[in-house]
Amino acid sequence: MVSGGQYISGFDPHFKIYHELMAFKVREILLVSSPYDAYIMEEDGSLASRIINEYHGLNLSEPPRITRVPTGEQALKLLESDRFDLVVTMPHLGGMDGYSFGDQVKKHHPELPVILLAHSVRDTLPGGMNGNDSAIDNTYVWCCDSDLLLAIIKNTEDRVNVDYDTRRAMVRIILLVEDSPLHRSTILPILYNEVVLQTQSVLAEGLNEQHRLLKMRARPKILCASSFEEAMELFVRYRPYIFAVISDVRFPMGGKLTDGAGFELVRILRREMKDLALLMLSTEEKNNALARMIPAGFISKSSSNLREEIHNFFLTYLGFGDFVFRMPDGTVLGRASSLRQFENMLRTVPEASLRYHAAHNHFSNWVMARAEIALASRLHKHHFSGIENGEDLREDLVSKVHALRKLRQKGVVAQFSRNGFDPDITDFVRIGHGSMGGKARGIAFVASELQQAIHQKSALAAMPVTIPQTCVITNDGFDDFVRINRLSPPDEPDDSLVAEQFLQARLPDWLEEDLRAWLARIHYPLSVRSSSMLEDAQFRPYAGLYNTFMLINDSEDFEERLRQLVRAVKLVYASTWFEGPRAFSRSIGQTRKDSMAVIIQQVAGRRYGDYYYPAISGVAQSFNYYPIAPMRPEDGIVHVALGFGKTVVEGERCLRFSPAWPEHLPQFSTVDDMLQNGQTWFYSLDCSRNALFSLRRNNLVRRSIDEAADEFPVRILSSTYFPDEHRIRDADLPGPKVLTFASILKYGHYPLPKILRELLAFGREGMGCEVEIEFAVDLDEDPARSVFYFLQIRPIVTTGESRRVQISDREWKEAILRSSQALGHGLYTGIADIVYVIPEKFDAAATREIAAEVGRINRELHREQRPYLLIGPGRWGTADPWLGIPVLWGDISGVGIIVELQGCGLQAEPSQGSHFFQNITSLGIPYLMVENSDCAGGKAGEQGGVDWTWIHGLETVRETGYVRHVRAAAPFELKVDGRSARAVVLAAGDNMTQGENNG
Repeated sequence: MVSGGQYISGFDPHFKIYHELMAFKVREILLVSSPYDAYIMEEDGSLASRIINEYHGLNLSEPPRITRVPTGEQALKLLESDRFDLVVTMPHLGGMDGYSFGDQVKKHHPELPVILLAHSVRDTLPGGMNGNDSAIDNTYVWCCDSDLLLAIIKNTEDRVNVDYDTRRAMVRIILLVEDSPLHRSTILPILYNEVVLQTQSVLAEGLNEQHRLLKMRARPKILCASSFEEAMELFVRYRPYIFAVISDVRFPMGGKLTDGAGFELVRILRREMKDLALLMLSTEEKNNALARMIPAGFISKSSSNLREEIHNFFLTYLGFGDFVFRMPDGTVLGRASSLRQFENMLRTVPEASLRYHAAHNHFSNWVMARAEIALASRLHKHHFSGIENGEDLREDLVSKVHALRKLRQKGVVAQFSRNGFDPDITDFVRIGHGSMGGKARGIAFVASELQQAIHQKSALAAMPVTIPQTCVITNDGFDDFVRINRLSPPDEPDDSLVAEQFLQARLPDWLEEDLRAWLARIHYPLSVRSSSMLEDAQFRPYAGLYNTFMLINDSEDFEERLRQLVRAVKLVYASTWFEGPRAFSRSIGQTRKDSMAVIIQQVAGRRYGDYYYPAISGVAQSFNYYPIAPMRPEDGIVHVALGFGKTVVEGERCLRFSPAWPEHLPQFSTVDDMLQNGQTWFYSLDCSRNALFSLRRNNLVRRSIDEAADEFPVRILSSTYFPDEHRIRDADLPGPKVLTFASILKYGHYPLPKILRELLAFGREGMGCEVEIEFAVDLDEDPARSVFYFLQIRPIVTTGESRRVQISDREWKEAILRSSQALGHGLYTGIADIVYVIPEKFDAAATREIAAEVGRINRELHREQRPYLLIGPGRWGTADPWLGIPVLWGDISGVGIIVELQGCGLQAEPSQGSHFFQNITSLGIPYLMVENSDCAGGKAGEQGGVDWTWIHGLETVRETGYVRHVRAAAPFELKVDGRSARAVVLAAGDNMTQGENNG
């Protein structure tokens, strides 16, 4: 007899009941998102494997199927003809926002769940949308974690099934009370991961197959509430089945956001159920003591070990799902946690164990839990009933598992094997079993897309387009490294100290041995690059903030090669905790502990004498922020340079062109322009035996174009200057060389513009947004043998124009600062501080000192939480101190608005190709370029400029040698019209409108 008076009978009383559980399954999901988002969800196998992990014991033939469409219009059309159980939509759908789309869905399908999945909390708010928030069943914030979609699916199923399943089989419930979409998006996936771990442990520890089936169908359900009243309603309704409550402290109560709502809730629940497991979650550590008084557990939401602490809270109920090899009498022979270990043990365990597991279908069920549906079918017990010879059975099992492992790696990222690695056939391998990080995921995405493009006879097939040979150390290498060496981020930033600590620490044994085996078969120069979990995420790129190292990798002493590689990996790890990335994380409100994967990659290019470098390196963007007619923003922009791309990404002098208009070069309008703007220095890797190798720098040397005049890349990419005629001829003739790239852009020796147009188009389509790619080209005298190397892809942010911004003629005339080349869109208020380089004191030779002074003032303002307007000449963030102020991100981490002054003794093109610029735009910081011929004072001009008279009249807060910090009596207002690229700053008395701070 069970509670409720239901009597259960039969040979196996539980099987029939549990067979009826979970009647509603989300089998058809409509995902309205970009192809890149869909790819990220599948990349690590986490989505498919975790979904099937729950279904594997049910012998279902198919997991839930996801149908993806890129636009709201296509989704609505598909809903007219097909049936779906769940709709998941991004907020921006190319012409329709998520709330408007939800309205349309609910009009015709009122019972269909619609979930909004956004990239930021701002996009979960319906205020800037046109639709009704009641049309959205729930909202979440997603940052490259495919577990979140899985949690959404499971939560949808739980809400539908909970009534029947609790009544029929007393399935238990975890109640989560959380009103924040951001925190809910972090916590819910963690909880479901823990529930999955529990079911995996059942597979290993269940008494028999039927018990495994029962436990799989009886997993605890998770119900979510976002207010006090909703939580109490769920508790009263499901009280007999609730065994744990996890609650926030601050959420709505009585229609108002109440600080102590969570404590009031758990006090009531503790009185009602003395043994109920209670856990309080809060960002405020002071709530710990209050939780203990209830008593209830407490975990800080800001904890760097949030997942581990929640795991410890559920430790009593959870286990792990290794395959346990047993003899028929139950004797344990060993455990396998991966398919590789599984295959190895199949080769050695006794025949009796193989027959026992095969007959009981253990092999099929365990493999099904790992999302290998086809193999699970082939390992079903019916396939082995006719095999009498024991060795034939073993060979059949091993061959099927081995074939699956081989097939799984074909065309995708291959798992590194010390014995099986073949660099001649494998372009992309991974060491470790964790995540590859943002940058590596982008490379893998491109590799898969390139294969499809070439297969479809794209124009890209006309020339070799590929990725360099790549090895990724997944983030579990970093996590193990930190754990075994007991490292932790310093309280006060000290990059040198962090680097030294990491160099003195040791790599995990498994990682060093894998690197040894991999390097033994690699003999080309290597780049060692970062790929953190946060890097190149949608709209949070972390571009250029981590270390990169170049290794010659040609020493005759293998141990020296390995030693250099290990030290480079450690220093990339160390940069995870450097001040730059940490400051960027603080700026975007990122509190999650970062982890680091590392990309070890073949260096694109070839050797020319004692130097190794690619002929061309560059950055291409699908959107041009500063188009000059006939260019259009959507035509994109490319920055190219001879040699390594350090020239481009650090903002040094390079050539800019639109791939749609390769012969239109505003930089090279006249001979004088060519001489002034042409690249004169480039970077290459010094491969000479006397080269001083150091991991304190990237081992690139800066060489002049004249020094390399006889090397093929310089000869093919240069024109010749004739001083007597003051003329430049597009030919390799005796005389001074000017890098014009004429052979490529004007005469088509190599179809670089065409290749870039196609790559930018499929990158934009694949990611569902504007993109930036980094590339290199190894040119050959025979163009057909030249190779284009795709190095990296990341999303870029364009102006969001959901809110109309208008700048009137009066505002333009009376503005204290105006720009005709502004990046951003919206109304920005609440800033009263201005930090600027004092025009009359500016010295182009002192830009490094100026950067340090800006950094000191920034730290004070950042500590006071006062964003500011920053004004200075030339490029902000350039590596070339003669082109602007070479600040690092940590020097301006509190900035609210940035202004580049053109003229003023510096001649610099817009800096949109640099990593610094990419990070600024991703944060939505307005970026204004101002033509200002009068840098010492006066009113702003008609086309743009700064009213220095007004600024000089403000109260001076602090002043250093070159920089002044002033403060207005009342906050000023910035209006940026992204459609016209115009912007104005209005003094408080001149403000024409009121609005919120969008910055």
